[in-house]
Amino acid sequence: MLYPEIAPRMTGMLSRDDGHEIYWEEVGNPDGIPVIFLHGGPGAGISPNSRRFFDPEKYRVILFDQRGSGKSKPFGSLENNTTDHLIGDIEALRESRGIDKWLVFGGSWGSTLALAYGQACPDRVLAFVLRGIFLGRETEIAWFMDGMGRFFPEVERSFLATAGFDAHPGWQRMLDRYAEIFAGKDGEDAAIDAARVWSAYEATCCTLLPDHGLVEDFEGDEIALALAKLEHHYFVHRCFFEPDQLLRNLNRISHLPAVIVQGRYDVVCPPMSAFELHNAWAGSKMVIVDDAGHAASEPGIVRELVRATDSFDGKNFAGN
Repeated sequence: MLYPEIAPRMTGMLSRDDGHEIYWEEVGNPDGIPVIFLHGGPGAGISPNSRRFFDPEKYRVILFDQRGSGKSKPFGSLENNTTDHLIGDIEALRESRGIDKWLVFGGSWGSTLALAYGQACPDRVLAFVLRGIFLGRETEIAWFMDGMGRFFPEVERSFLATAGFDAHPGWQRMLDRYAEIFAGKDGEDAAIDAARVWSAYEATCCTLLPDHGLVEDFEGDEIALALAKLEHHYFVHRCFFEPDQLLRNLNRISHLPAVIVQGRYDVVCPPMSAFELHNAWAGSKMVIVDDAGHAASEPGIVRELVRATDSFDGKNFAGN
């Protein structure tokens, strides 16, 4: 269902004034519809399959590793790493690639960042394709820390034990304890082990059916160390949002087309947030995938994301 594997036509590093270097790559038709791919996490980085949701004859696809992720440098850095910094990186990348407007594609945390970017720069967006909606609210953070384990109690046991708990102490106490571990209070090895446990816990909860390959990928150093540290960092700071910011500011982008793809059995980002977003966005289209959880790799999610990108032809953007 994905488009065939494709290698980047171009890659590069975008240097930022605050010391970060952002890895980017471009695939597809240089004269096609521009689209920016925003990965999840924060901290997950892009993968070769990230390129394959788009018809390479139709789209000019720009992908990048967000600050601290993947090939961007410095790896795992929390310094100067906020939502506003990421929005600035997206705008700098757009300008450097000579793009006026683009379609914004993002899943999970990528949906959060897509909405935040769109609300900051609405004149630069053609449309949105969003998956696994996360609105960065305290209730959603609390669910991640204290709710997912109701469906995966056997995996939550390791998540709790790594923090030194036999029973759940509450989501804020879990955040505080992981802050101590990631800061090195228990030693460097403990911090690395905790990052792997955090990432494996999330990966296990991501899919409707077990996907051991996904869990192994998330446990690897390339993802685990950045994913756990950066997710925790953004959770502690409530994603650098005011309460309900993304819903309150939806009027800035509600004139733009949007397709929302949501797994019915998404345990990481439960469907309620997707329904709230869709109900507040009159022009949005929502597709519920009844045989999927959270992961972009699940067949039903892949099918609907590709259908969504295929549905745009340049004539159905706002103003055309």
